[in-house]
Amino acid sequence: MKNHLMVGLILGLLVNFHCAATFAHLNSVVGSAAGAIGEQPLSKIAIHKAKFALQDSASIKATPFVLGIRGEDTEWVDVNFEIEEPSNDDWIGVFSPAKFNASSCYVENDSKDQAPYICSSPIKYKFANFSNSYYTKTGKASLKFQLINQRADFSFALFAGGLSNPKLVAVSNSIAFANPKAPLYPRLAQGKSWDEMTVTWTSGYNIDEAIPFLEWGLKGHQQKRSPAGTLTFERNAMCGSPARTVGWRDPGFVHTSFLKDLWPNTVYTYKMGHLLTNGSYIWSKMYSFRSSPYPGQDSLQRVIIFGDMGKAERDGSNEYSNYQPGSLNTTDQLIRDLKNIDIVFHIGDITYSNGYISQWDQFTAQVEPIASTVPYMIASGNHERDWPGSGSFYDTPDSGGECGVPAETMFYVPAENRAKFWYSTNYGMFHFCIADTEHDWREGSEQYRFIEHCLASADRRKQPWLIFAAHRVLGYSSDKWYGLEGSFEEPMGRESLQKLWQKYKVDIAFFGHVHNYERTCPIYQNQCVNSERSHYSGIVNGTIHVVVGGGGSHLSEFSPVKTSWSLYRDYDFGFVKLTAFNHSSLLFEYKKSSDGNVYDSFTISRDYKDVLACVHDGCEETTLAT
Repeated sequence: MKNHLMVGLILGLLVNFHCAATFAHLNSVVGSAAGAIGEQPLSKIAIHKAKFALQDSASIKATPFVLGIRGEDTEWVDVNFEIEEPSNDDWIGVFSPAKFNASSCYVENDSKDQAPYICSSPIKYKFANFSNSYYTKTGKASLKFQLINQRADFSFALFAGGLSNPKLVAVSNSIAFANPKAPLYPRLAQGKSWDEMTVTWTSGYNIDEAIPFLEWGLKGHQQKRSPAGTLTFERNAMCGSPARTVGWRDPGFVHTSFLKDLWPNTVYTYKMGHLLTNGSYIWSKMYSFRSSPYPGQDSLQRVIIFGDMGKAERDGSNEYSNYQPGSLNTTDQLIRDLKNIDIVFHIGDITYSNGYISQWDQFTAQVEPIASTVPYMIASGNHERDWPGSGSFYDTPDSGGECGVPAETMFYVPAENRAKFWYSTNYGMFHFCIADTEHDWREGSEQYRFIEHCLASADRRKQPWLIFAAHRVLGYSSDKWYGLEGSFEEPMGRESLQKLWQKYKVDIAFFGHVHNYERTCPIYQNQCVNSERSHYSGIVNGTIHVVVGGGGSHLSEFSPVKTSWSLYRDYDFGFVKLTAFNHSSLLFEYKKSSDGNVYDSFTISRDYKDVLACVHDGCEETTLAT
């Protein structure tokens, strides 16, 4: 072997014959009613079939050895490698922790098949010829990887045999961030009251090592400290494979601090801190946010809504452009316009990690510029929650065995029970009711009672803009698969809810899950109740339904059937922006992620008396009393 470090790493990869585990492997993501949405790239690697084939003539080296010396939480790494018999299907896997040997194999079942040599999937990968077309002639190449701080060291492995029959031929030195446990990737969210903001972040410090807290205050004024609670989850909290097996990675520790009694519409600064047992402090960077307006406050208020974004790797890893092709475009458009955004709603299918837990760190790093500055509110989708026999409404394996645990831990929402991912929140003149389509919403259910209470609690004089949002389409969609079913909705979707939307005069209902954009007319019971297309005024007669699932994942085809209620369709990636100018004027804009330009829009103008007016099924029955 070339050096003692290489010998040590290779010995660590030798199979431990006491480990008799085999690993289930999800070869594909099960398509939902919205159609197939692509295959998690890491699931293409049959890591449980990897063979031990180290070659003296093969080598791989990564530099620099220490990352983040100046406090960076991301850095580019050079990986140089060579092999005697190169092939187009050779690939480089990034492993973290650096030692990925069989001594740590998790026993999932009683199978007696040969134990694997490698116990975990890489956190990302590239084909060896990614940036060098001469690789198959020379056997030498170099790649650049962008790594983020993920609480552990990294190593790189050179594989022959492609993704389906990987043969490990060389392992690199290990590299690490200077402080792998540093507090990182803050996520803001609205608290349970309008004057409360929550800050959630990830670190490598458990409470027996350091006390987590937030230092914060009015910008330019004396700062104060607030304590933080700490959560994590273990492998046995996962419901199945790959989350319990090759996709498992320690998520670190997730801390949340609650900032209370905020002044409305005011800029605050904050930074995360950990007080170590030796009395020293570990600090994050400084961030800032603007607190929420007082409920009903008459000011400019701007809301972003989209679903199904996922994540992608800026260094080209994981064949990112083939999996979540619009993800980075959506992220970058929001970052560019961040000064004109007040709050974001990502309504389900957050990371598409599908059981590969490392991807949650990647996603929180990707959205950090947004989520650290404005509240980043999420909803639960099938790729967060669904797993057979786990209590989800749909008996599908779409979460890859996560069954909601990472989403419920990594992001705060003001729900009474985060395992039941429904909640209400206020922002100025907006009242939001966020449903959880992965639990029963039908009449008589616990969630149905919540939805009615949420809608009924809106004070329309103070908060005239009433918004309903959920992941799956409980309203109207011209999706190809819904069209084949003839329902143009999730089965049983709107049957129980449409009378609630009408009774409480919901302005707009937003949905994801279907990966395109579509806007309906104001509609009730399958009928347009208004013939306008671009401007609505006066009495509210129905609810406008919007599918905004083009955040970044594979696009969904439309049905060839031309539905009478569909006003605008777009087979592209994009998001919606709502701008409330005052209590009487709302602007709706659909923007493409590719250029940030507006491709569909309408306005609503009305007074409080218009909201009070009776419409069909929208007012209590009258009596003969005088």
